[in-house]
Amino acid sequence: MSHIGQTETNCGPCQTHDDVKHYYGKQLSSTKDLKTSACAAPAKPIPKHIKDALSEVHEDITSRYYGCGLTVPQCLEDCRILDLGSGSGRDCYILSQLVGPKGQITGVEMTDEQLQFSREYIDYHTQKFGFQEPNVSFLKGYIEDLKGVNLEDETFDVVVSNCVINLCPVKQVVLKEVYRVLKDGGEMFFSDMYISKTLSEELKKNKMVWGEGIGGALLWKDLFQFAEDIGFSPPRLVTSRYLTLSKELENIVGDYKLVSATYRLFKLPKDAKGEKCLAIYQGGITGYENEIQFDANFSFKVGEAIEVDEELCKTLKISRFAKHFLFNPLENGSGSNKDVIRDPFQFADCSESL
Repeated sequence: MSHIGQTETNCGPCQTHDDVKHYYGKQLSSTKDLKTSACAAPAKPIPKHIKDALSEVHEDITSRYYGCGLTVPQCLEDCRILDLGSGSGRDCYILSQLVGPKGQITGVEMTDEQLQFSREYIDYHTQKFGFQEPNVSFLKGYIEDLKGVNLEDETFDVVVSNCVINLCPVKQVVLKEVYRVLKDGGEMFFSDMYISKTLSEELKKNKMVWGEGIGGALLWKDLFQFAEDIGFSPPRLVTSRYLTLSKELENIVGDYKLVSATYRLFKLPKDAKGEKCLAIYQGGITGYENEIQFDANFSFKVGEAIEVDEELCKTLKISRFAKHFLFNPLENGSGSNKDVIRDPFQFADCSESL
C-alpha cells in the first residue's frame, strides 16, 4: 500500500482494479516501499511453528509481503484453504507446510506480475518441504468473482485474506463469494484495515489514499452488518493494533484513525443450535498443545473448563475444532454474561495500555 500518485481517480470497480494492479505490479518492489505500518510486526507474538514455517519460505517471496496481519489460524492439517489476493505467495507457502501433503492451498490473484512471481517458486518450495507433488496453485482472477476461476460451492475448509478486502470496491460481493465456496462449519480468517469514521468522498477519490488501503477501509460495524446479511456467524475479533502513517500520508488523511484487525467468521448451518456450556480443550492441535487462544475474548488451557456463550459453543461443535473439545452443561442453569470485545479500536487501546 504505497504511493500511486495524488491525482484523483474514478473509483468505480474497473478503474479501481486497474489502479491496484498498477500499484502492486509496477510501483512496489518490496515491503520497504509501503507508506503505512501495516506490514510491521503483528499485534501478538508469532507462534514458534509458524515462525519455523516462515523461515522455510524463500526470501524473494517474503521481501514482497504486503499484508497487515497474520492470517494463519489453528488446526489446519489436511485442510483445503483459499487465499484471496495471494500476492507473492508468502502466506500460501506458510500454509502449505501446515496443511501438509494431503492438504491443498489455492491462491487467487489479479496482478500479473505478482502471479508470475509466486508461480516461479512452486517447484522450489515443493522440494524444500519434502512433498512429492505441489499442494499449492495460483489462479488469475478477481476475488469478487470466484466462479470466474471455476471455484465450486462448498469446497474449502478455510478462506484467508491478508489486507486485500480494503482494496476491493464492493466488500459484500467478496464476502458472499466466500460464503458460497466455504463448507458448512468452514471459516474465513482474515486481516484487514478498519477506519474510525466514514472517509470523505474527496479522500476516497485520492489515488494515494486508496492505494494505501485507507480509501476502502471498512467501519468495523459495517463488517458485522455484512456478515449478518450474508449468513455468517457474528465476527470474532482475534487481535488488532493501531497503524501509523508517513508524514506525507498523515498530512492528507488528517485525524482519521486506523487499525489492522484480524477477525474470524464461520459459516454454520441455519439450523445449528448452541447453548451456554463449559468447553474443555483436549489438546492435539499442532503448535497449541497446551493452550489455544481462540480469539480476543476466549483462551483455553488443556483440561480447563471454560464457560462459553451459545455462539461459540455452536462454532466449536460444528467446525474443524470439534474433535479437540469436550462440552459439559452448566450446573443448575448457572452462567455469567461475559463482556465480549468486538471493537478493534477498543482492543487496540487496551493492548497499548498494557
